[in-house]
Amino acid sequence: MPRPTAAQLAYGCATVVLVTLALLLASGASSSATVGVVCLAALAMGVLVAVTAPTPRRARGPVPAGTSRSYRAPTRTTRADDAAAEERVGGHVRR
Repeated sequence: MPRPTAAQLAYGCATVVLVTLALLLASGASSSATVGVVCLAALAMGVLVAVTAPTPRRARGPVPAGTSRSYRAPTRTTRADDAAAEERVGGHVRR
């Protein structure tokens, strides 16, 4: 599993703090059991927000000169190219 980004951690922490305050104020909790349940619910909500927060996309690699990122020219390989690649790698590919 990839590590969370700084933005995901910030969203999750802010959610935990805000949900805890909101639930404690709204419920008027006075017993320690109720406060514990509210804290666990806020923690679960914070984890959910952190996990579902969008992550940045990785770059695909260099783009050939004269083309934009949205268009990539299709690449064609021949059997000779495949054979040369197999020799370099040393593997066998069944067709």
